[in-house]
Amino acid sequence: MSEHEHDEEGYQGSATLLVAGRELPVEVRLRGHFEPIDGRYHWYGRIAAHTELTDLVQRSRPEATLRTPVGEAAGEVSDQDPWGRYRITGLGRPPFEVDDVNTVPPAE
Repeated sequence: MSEHEHDEEGYQGSATLLVAGRELPVEVRLRGHFEPIDGRYHWYGRIAAHTELTDLVQRSRPEATLRTPVGEAAGEVSDQDPWGRYRITGLGRPPFEVDDVNTVPPAE
């Protein structure tokens, strides 16, 4: 493994995105890894194309909460790709299970 590779964990499936005072049912593909340089867990992924989400986040990078069947976490929605999917990123405990809980700090 090179120094830039990470053991990634993740989640793919249904979730609820809480953004701009709304709860939206969404489909997500998420990944994450512990970054030893800053001592934090970085999670990220894509939210499937969603018309209502596009209407809510035009030209902004709103903070949001992403809830899956196993947890929830605060993140930021950004970067719509050519297929209409939005990027979501967060730091700290992710909204999915991780194998080694010792690498993830407790929820703030």
